[in-house]
Amino acid sequence: MLNNKIPPLVVVLFFALIMALIAHYSVIDFSAFILYLTVSLVTIGCVFCIAGLVSFRLANTTVNPSKPEQATNLVTSGVYRFSRNPMYVGFVFILLGWGIWLSSLWALLCVTGFIAYLTLFQIIPEERALTRLFGEDYTQYKNKVKRWL
Repeated sequence: MLNNKIPPLVVVLFFALIMALIAHYSVIDFSAFILYLTVSLVTIGCVFCIAGLVSFRLANTTVNPSKPEQATNLVTSGVYRFSRNPMYVGFVFILLGWGIWLSSLWALLCVTGFIAYLTLFQIIPEERALTRLFGEDYTQYKNKVKRWL
């Protein structure tokens, strides 16, 4: 059973809101590259998220992060060769882009909070569920592929 009852997408939106509030009170000019950097980071994030979703769909398994026990296949191909959590990596890139757009170093620090929260309340419980479900196959996969990048 997962410790987290809040869907990861809701957590992303929560941290994005906190970042916006912090940025409102602490604006720092990052330079003329702000738009380029923002678009690049958000694009990378979207690519990771979409690649993760596509890999799950191709494997005919659930993409619902609150029900990892419903997974029917262990996905280790595609983007999952580089990260065990590519959709969460995508969320991190999107939040980094958002922090850059907000021009706030303080808001960017919230990304660390997002990573810590998601690791503790979403990823670790998912890993327990997947270990129960897929046993040694998942353990071997965990030993080969990093949790984030």
